[in-house]
Amino acid sequence: MKRNRKLTKLALVLALSVCGAACATQPTSNSNSEVSRATPSPSASPTVVPATDVSSAPVTLPVLDAFFASDETFTPELKTKLGLTDDQIAQLRAAAREETSKLRETETGDHGGTTAAARELAANRVKEIVGADKGSQLAAFVSERWRAGSDDLESKNVKPSTESVATAPNTVPSDTRIVVNAPAYRMDVFETGRLIKSYKVGIGYPEFPLPTGLRKAKAIIFNPTWTPPDEPWVESPSSKVKVGEKVEAGSKLNPLGLLKIPIGSPSLIHGGKSPAKLGTFASHGCVGLTDALVQDFAKVLAQLAGQKLSDVDIANYKKNRSETKQVTLANPVPVELRYETVVAEDGKLRIYRDVYGRNTNTEENLRAVLEANGLKLEDLKEQERSQVLEALEEMSRDAKGKPAQDTVASADTAAAPSASPVSSPKTVAQKSGKITRNFKGKKEIVIEIAALKGKGYPAMAVGGTGRQKAKT
Repeated sequence: MKRNRKLTKLALVLALSVCGAACATQPTSNSNSEVSRATPSPSASPTVVPATDVSSAPVTLPVLDAFFASDETFTPELKTKLGLTDDQIAQLRAAAREETSKLRETETGDHGGTTAAARELAANRVKEIVGADKGSQLAAFVSERWRAGSDDLESKNVKPSTESVATAPNTVPSDTRIVVNAPAYRMDVFETGRLIKSYKVGIGYPEFPLPTGLRKAKAIIFNPTWTPPDEPWVESPSSKVKVGEKVEAGSKLNPLGLLKIPIGSPSLIHGGKSPAKLGTFASHGCVGLTDALVQDFAKVLAQLAGQKLSDVDIANYKKNRSETKQVTLANPVPVELRYETVVAEDGKLRIYRDVYGRNTNTEENLRAVLEANGLKLEDLKEQERSQVLEALEEMSRDAKGKPAQDTVASADTAAAPSASPVSSPKTVAQKSGKITRNFKGKKEIVIEIAALKGKGYPAMAVGGTGRQKAKT
């Protein structure tokens, strides 16, 4: 069946992986291929890590399900850190799994829901099971774990990190790092403060939003295997895979493609996407690329880490698709996940749709972006100001085209933004078992702003090599 092939290709309903069509926890590799060309670790941008914004990683039941399934330390820490009982944990696990099992990707791209609706549902269900106080603590615990990437939490042998996330809007890194801005469907590669490559990417569905925060890319895993999760859709009559039966690397039934790059549990940067999926919702909390683009990115990433990964090396990995190989990066590369819907860019102001309904297209955020570039809203020409405010209102809509909001029935589950929305929020009450795919309206509005010429975040790197043209 066509529908089943699509489901199998997408592959993970987040029980093991929280990412699109193929995000899974990092498996144990059966070999290690390291190149020893050591270089100094990337220098850090001179910014300060802000206080955790819980709302930056909205907790949904599928996200909770992913941590239960993929993080061995998660359940024990619910007991020791939150004081939850075995019965409460069992109920939470059952509720999370039940909601995940309802989700299906459709052929028509129906819009199943929003981040706000999924979070509201989770807040209410968690509150029923553990109460309001514990529910708030659980939301903060999961949000912080997701924001940071649980692989790096409480690591006994990791030196304190000097890297940090930006505190000012549209910050251009001064160090070497990867920057992903989810609403822009864009991933940038910076080398010592210079943008060298840009990629259009697929991002997490609203039900599986891409988190924000600083992660690290530590390894490139070629020919990963995949084990189907214990979910109802896997055991459907038309399914070609079985729960727990490993799907070999290189199999047409394996959604992980040639390679994956873990960036902190449970997220990945991975291939396996069709070109049509770039610039759309395409994953369960991961960054998706085509196989060709992810191979190109892997070479660039290895170079940034001071290691060599050539076309010949990749070709050799392709020759034996049944053998998993891991290239460990001696110098891990920071990966900063952002959520910026108002971006100044060399004579333009780009306003992206608030795809996760975080209430970011506000006048307050607009003023912050302008002020970061030495301007005030009042400095704009009357026509420019009018266009910008109209664009903010138009793009203050979520993935379903509804006015975006980040307030839910149980407001204590997250820190709501302080800015006032341009458009009046409406109560989000829709709940559905269909995965939200693509919003068919505008994804961005671009406004020419003369006073921004030569200022702001750099435009996407262009050209066949992806490198920006030198300024003259």
